[in-house]
Amino acid sequence: MKYLHLLMETVKEMDERTRLRFGMALAAVLILAVILSAINGSIKRLEKKRAAREADIAEMLILKARYMEANMGAMKLSNRLAATRPDDSPAKVVEEIGIKGKNTQVKPVKGEDRPGFVEDAAEVKVEGLTANEAVNLIYRLEKGTKPVVIKKALMKTRFDDPARLDLTLTVALIKVSQQGSR
Repeated sequence: MKYLHLLMETVKEMDERTRLRFGMALAAVLILAVILSAINGSIKRLEKKRAAREADIAEMLILKARYMEANMGAMKLSNRLAATRPDDSPAKVVEEIGIKGKNTQVKPVKGEDRPGFVEDAAEVKVEGLTANEAVNLIYRLEKGTKPVVIKKALMKTRFDDPARLDLTLTVALIKVSQQGSR
């Protein structure tokens, strides 16, 4: 309180012209403080906005990578679907792979109905395969040029030769339905 009193007395003792200059200087300092405060506030707002946009960009880069991965998978599937012909069947696909055991049987079964697609399903029994041949057969079915889904797989060792396997697969070949191609 003393300092405020002392300041007020000092200002009263000044001549009018000096007091006017002192007031103008004080007003200029206050205006400068208000301007700097406004600038500081806008800088903080811009920093928050920049941080939010950087977070959005990081999230979008992740989404872009996921989209590119999904798009690549969809393109692979569409290319595989384009490779199927109306006369293709699971038996023909298994035959094209070329892995044969002692006995191969193919029985057609009812496939699921999917919108825009038709499943041509079959139960494939292959007897007398080695473990490597069984793995190769499954791999070539899943990763081959035709869109094949293995719905069920059953492997049994043979009683007469434990090194050989009997493989029973429920395989579905996916084709574009006639209604979906319109």
